[in-house]
Amino acid sequence: MDHLNEMAEEDWGIDTLIKNSIDLIQYARRLTAKQVNTVQLMTYYSLGKWIVEVQQRGQKRAKYGQKVIRTLSDSLTEKFGKGFSKANLEFFRRFYLNYKDRIAETVFRQFAIEKTETVFRQLEEDPPFLVSWSHYLQLMRIENADERSFYEIESAKSGWGIRTLQRQYNSSLYERLALSRDKDAVMRLATEGNVIANPQDIVKQPTVLEFLGLEEQTKYSESDLETALIDKLQKFLLELGKGYLFEARQKRFTFNEDNYYVDLVFYNRLLRCYVLIDLKVDKLTHQDIGQMQMYVNYYDRYEKLDEENPTIGILMCKENNDALVEITLPKDANIYASQYNLYLPDKKLLQEKLKQWIAEEES
Repeated sequence: MDHLNEMAEEDWGIDTLIKNSIDLIQYARRLTAKQVNTVQLMTYYSLGKWIVEVQQRGQKRAKYGQKVIRTLSDSLTEKFGKGFSKANLEFFRRFYLNYKDRIAETVFRQFAIEKTETVFRQLEEDPPFLVSWSHYLQLMRIENADERSFYEIESAKSGWGIRTLQRQYNSSLYERLALSRDKDAVMRLATEGNVIANPQDIVKQPTVLEFLGLEEQTKYSESDLETALIDKLQKFLLELGKGYLFEARQKRFTFNEDNYYVDLVFYNRLLRCYVLIDLKVDKLTHQDIGQMQMYVNYYDRYEKLDEENPTIGILMCKENNDALVEITLPKDANIYASQYNLYLPDKKLLQEKLKQWIAEEES
């Protein structure tokens, strides 16, 4: 028995060693990657700052500005090789101009002039940059500062890779969320990102389903649309947004011996409530709205736990009709209509629509 206890104790020691070793190495790699990213971004920021300062001495001469970049690029490339082309130095310059308010002069001097390592403690406690250089290369293409800030925050909070960031930008996520909010909430998008606090926070206008590969002019049924969404569930969850957990498709419930089916049932862990989605490939009718109201009522009375929040219903339809929803339902109803598109929306059109909406709010 003592021999068995000794073997078990030895195995426990080895298991603990393996676990602790794996945890330490993973932590060290995360820390190293984080520090490397900080050093890289601070270096590019500093180079950009110096370029701008030298260029400004001859700001009336455009040729002088280009000469600064060309001469510096030649010198750095000769010394260090690739990575310091004229195009890259121009990006460093733009990086500084876009984010120059992020770094205090004392922090810049400690890093670039004094080269003291103590500055990294301050940068770690209050990081000035949230994502990687590859992300900033994409973000710097965005002209609107509020929109640029929104995508930076969301990339950091949601862990978006470059492809996801590109897709969300191309699908006009910022404009679609903004058009679903009031003026104050639009302003918060730029400073806080997409915070899910109220039912309306999960609604987009429109919902973009270009990843399904369905042709707009092709005849398809609600069942076809539902099947396509389930087949591309991961991408659909990304489009729906934060906190969604998939529960069921064609979820049946029985009431007074009649069977009813909800197309898609999700749970949102941030709002702590069920989210029911019904798909409509034709024009939205008051019968569709009434049916969704019945689904929501059932879930609130028979499925929802006491500590959970009221169920949300979303009618995802090809043609939205907000006026019909408003006149059909009471004001406090947790039901929303969201038009879906099978193609990426016209970004310029949405931008103009958002500008017009903000102007009307301010007038």
